[in-house]
Amino acid sequence: MTKFSLVLAALLANSASAWTVAPMSMKAEISNNAGNRRDILAKGAALVTSLAAPALANAYSVPDLNYPFEALEPYIDAPTMKIHHDKHHATYVANINKATEGKDEVPILDLMENALEAGPVRNNGGGHYNHAFFWDEMAPPDEAEKSKMSDELTELVNKSFGSVDEMKAKFEAQAAPGAVFGSGWVWVCLNQKGDELKIVGTPNQDNPLMKGVTDEIMFPILALDVWEHAYYLKYQNRRPEYVSNWWNVVNWDKVSENLAYVSKNHCGVSVRG
Repeated sequence: MTKFSLVLAALLANSASAWTVAPMSMKAEISNNAGNRRDILAKGAALVTSLAAPALANAYSVPDLNYPFEALEPYIDAPTMKIHHDKHHATYVANINKATEGKDEVPILDLMENALEAGPVRNNGGGHYNHAFFWDEMAPPDEAEKSKMSDELTELVNKSFGSVDEMKAKFEAQAAPGAVFGSGWVWVCLNQKGDELKIVGTPNQDNPLMKGVTDEIMFPILALDVWEHAYYLKYQNRRPEYVSNWWNVVNWDKVSENLAYVSKNHCGVSVRG
């Protein structure tokens, strides 16, 4: 017998008992019994409705920042951070929850691989994953300055690009308006073999975890949002200035953790929310 059938049977039994009245007390209790019957039937109808209706999916949420909105000043301004986090990211979360309503809840990371074939998941699921990843790799300038690349990260950067400065130069070139035209992201990723870092740009809310976005699925360790909403209030059309200033809030401890994780597990980094 299903759970639904058991509940329904119990409701009917309670309803029937409410209708059974001893003859000697019928006149005295008729009013109370009528009220009890109405209460039971109303509660039963509500319960049956709740069991029959699919649960609303709110699997995903906007994670709180690990720092105040103003903490990344003067490189990223507080109004931009607040709008970016509370409005833009929140819209992606609302839309991915709507798109996945009634479906099994899975970590947002698990939706990335086949996102290009999944309609709203591509932009809204990608938008949620990308932003959640982005927030956690940054720190206030004084903390970012103290953070350091691990030996593993330093070695792989030198092997892949020649030096940290050369990596930054290539990253900034990829983030230039002519390289990522319009809206998109720039990433440092570990390749499938796990022996080299790659710098790639992706349009809109695509990311290298999505099959078909790049030559192979790769595992991000660092990302930069180059949508105008990420910088326009402060920098207007000066995207290169935003990109070069952004290094001052990169938390290299977190980036090093990301590399260690993807190297060991051969999969993307899980995100909060």
